[in-house]
Amino acid sequence: MEVFRICGGPPLNGTVNISGSKNAALPQFAATLLSSHPSILENVPDLSDVRFMAEILSELGADVQRLDRTTWEINPANIGHRAPYELVRKMRASICLLGPLVGRLRMAEIPMPGGCVIGQRPIDLHIRALKCLGAKVVLEKGIVKVDGKDLKGGSIFLGGRHGSTVTGTTNAIMAAVLAPGTTKIESSACEPEIIDLCDMLIKMGAKIIGVGSHILKVEGVSKLSGCTHKVMPDRIEAATYAIAAAITEGEIILNNAKSEHLGSFINVMKESGVMIETLSPDQIKVGLNQNDLNSLEIITLPYPGFPTDLQAQTCALACKAKGISILTERVYPSRFMHVPELMRMGADIAMEGASSVVKGKGKLTGAPVMASDLRASAALILAGLAAEGETWVQRIYHLDRGYDAFEKKLQALGGVVERIPESKLPKSFSSY
Repeated sequence: MEVFRICGGPPLNGTVNISGSKNAALPQFAATLLSSHPSILENVPDLSDVRFMAEILSELGADVQRLDRTTWEINPANIGHRAPYELVRKMRASICLLGPLVGRLRMAEIPMPGGCVIGQRPIDLHIRALKCLGAKVVLEKGIVKVDGKDLKGGSIFLGGRHGSTVTGTTNAIMAAVLAPGTTKIESSACEPEIIDLCDMLIKMGAKIIGVGSHILKVEGVSKLSGCTHKVMPDRIEAATYAIAAAITEGEIILNNAKSEHLGSFINVMKESGVMIETLSPDQIKVGLNQNDLNSLEIITLPYPGFPTDLQAQTCALACKAKGISILTERVYPSRFMHVPELMRMGADIAMEGASSVVKGKGKLTGAPVMASDLRASAALILAGLAAEGETWVQRIYHLDRGYDAFEKKLQALGGVVERIPESKLPKSFSSY
């Protein structure tokens, strides 16, 4: 395995190109299965999760070709309905194969998926959606088995304990586009990634009304064609680099970033003293209006609320802000495994139920830390960039699931970051 060695201190300055969105690309890979014709996806990020998804599609029988670093062609002319456990267990997003397999083949067998350990993420809403469309679903020996021979349009309500489900919405839409009749999806997630998926499906010939709202109407069609589609920019990556600029007191221009996707995040950053300026529809400049960051108060919520995928990075920023910050997690209430690691770096954080209370010190010190999940990895690296001395971040394989060439982009901005073999960790860290 590999680790990151970070020497904190230098401000990050310059321009960074934001990659395509992981959370948009993965369901779009799955969506290609809805047609028997080839599709081409452009602006795909170079991530381990994307490669896992490509392997799964290949195992299902699709002809998957990588045309260049960011372009893939998928020809799903002959596919089966059983996904392999060894690959599915590595990636939560593989559950979004259910919808397209049931839609096109009228059957699916998907092992319960794995992924980051950030709290309980049941698939009950996915199953509810398929049942509302007339499918029969059973869980047998850890495998979700779906019989969709009687698939038809229906009425689906996707509201859950913590709001709408994004992957559940993708499954509902992808099953419905080939289901005879009309489907009404209420309490649909309306994240930009859902809009991007619907745009792709419409290119393929799907009939979807209400895109971008909480109520979707889908008129089933008999078949779909292939298409060429450009994956939207990654709004979480863009925001992570914005936090990198603020936490290191630098100034970064984000290329291929859309401010319209970052509304609640931008509001929070501006209130804390971060300067954010939209230079064009695809370019944002981020820096500091003042030397000191003000405290932050956030509550994570489904879009357009503050993203749960930015809670950990914002927690790292709060450690540098003056005053007391409160970060409340409403989507995954257990998503605070980064907190003990930040405390190893000198952060003053207390947990109060589903909230972290951060007393900003303005100072962090380097330390050996352990990443627990994708966004926690980014948070610890950001903290290391702002800390005094060296920080060693272990288990960075989590990072490679969702950040394309992270250390190279940070290096280009002036960050002192290197990826090295775990064997080069100082011996004093070996017991950690």
